[in-house]
Parts: sequence; structure tokens; C-alpha cells
Amino acid sequence: MTWLGVELDEVSAKEKLVSAVGGMIAIGVVALITRRALGLDGSAMLIASMGASAVLLFAVPHGQLSQPWPVLGGHVVSAVLGVTAWQLIGRFELAAAVAVGSAIGVMHVLKCIHPPGGATALTAVIGGANVHALGYGFVLRPVLLNAALMVVIAVAFNAMFPWRRYPAAATGRPRRTGAGPAPSHAQVLAALRSIDSFVDVNEDDLVRLVQLLAAPAEPIEPGRRAEHR
Repeated sequence: MTWLGVELDEVSAKEKLVSAVGGMIAIGVVALITRRALGLDGSAMLIASMGASAVLLFAVPHGQLSQPWPVLGGHVVSAVLGVTAWQLIGRFELAAAVAVGSAIGVMHVLKCIHPPGGATALTAVIGGANVHALGYGFVLRPVLLNAALMVVIAVAFNAMFPWRRYPAAATGRPRRTGAGPAPSHAQVLAALRSIDSFVDVNEDDLVRLVQLLAAPAEPIEPGRRAEHR
């Protein structure tokens, strides 16, 4: 089953419960606030891609794809490209393909890759008359409003649990262990570039993994997190 990636899911039951509760609270609060603020229903109020963002923000809060810039930038850029594709092309099949493809490319260039952004771009094309009627207003309401609320809730919720760090950059680099000096920022970037494929891990967690692997063998408690300066 290794090739399916099943064995990579090694978190405690407590962490899984926290993730589920966080996602539930976030979607509920965003739906409530957005509906009262906009007075709209359906995809014109809360876009489906926010459900995917909730998975990243609350199940993988340390991941690079989950950080504030990817969430905000990814959704907004994708919404703009989706609306543009629909208005310029007007055919579902071609507009959908162009919207998603261009969203992937531009998110790469702007360093804001967020997989749910692809769904946001697609929603702008296939969302129906209510979404199309919003035009570029769709970018601000509901997309930016939804995404901004998700990030704010993620920051507040994850802060309640000391082993969670969101945003990941809110804490310093891991402290050095007895296994030797930690790799520098330049070394980490060079290693990631050599892979030439997106790796969903932030720099601090990558450094911590290197230190743990290089340290003398010792039991590692579930849920134990890196010490930071």
C-alpha cells in the first residue's frame, strides 16, 4: 500500500479530531457571515472550493499550500482568470479548460499555488447565471471575502493548539540539535530547486526533518513539535 501513500498518514486521533472540528467551524462561520453580508445563496455566497481550502487550512496547517498568500492569492488570481475566460470565450468546454490551465500557470509564477484555486476558476465558468451575473464582482464577493475569512479563522483556531503553527512563518527556524548545523536557507532552496517539482513542505519543517533524521536514534513522541527560537 506504500505506493498509494496510505502509510504517510501518521497523525494522532487528537490531531484528526482537531482538524475536523476546525473545518466544520470555519465553513459554518464563513457561510453565516457571507450570507448575512451579501444576502445571497448558493455558489454566489459560498464557493465550493472553500471546502477544499478548509481541508488544507485545518488538516495540513503547516503545509506550503496552506499558507495565507497561497490561499488568498490562489483564489483571487483563479477567480480573475475564470471570469475572464468565460467572458472572452463563452463556451463551457473551452472556457473551463483555459480557466483552470491558466490558473495553474499563473499561480506557479506568482508563487501562490493553492489547489482549490483550480476549482474557483472552474466555478467562475460553470457556476451558472447567478455567478456569471456578478462579472468581476465575483472576485471580491464572494471569493476574496470567503478566502479572507477562512485565513482569519485558521489563524485564530490553530493558535489555540500549541503544536500547530499558522501561519508557519509566525515562528522562528528550528533550533540546532546535537546532530550538526542546520542547512541554510540557500541550501534548502537549492535542494528544492534540484527536485524541479513543487514540494508541499515549508522550510522550517524541512529543516526539522533533516535534524531528526540526522540525530541519534531515539523515540519520537506523536505530536511532538520542533522547538523554535
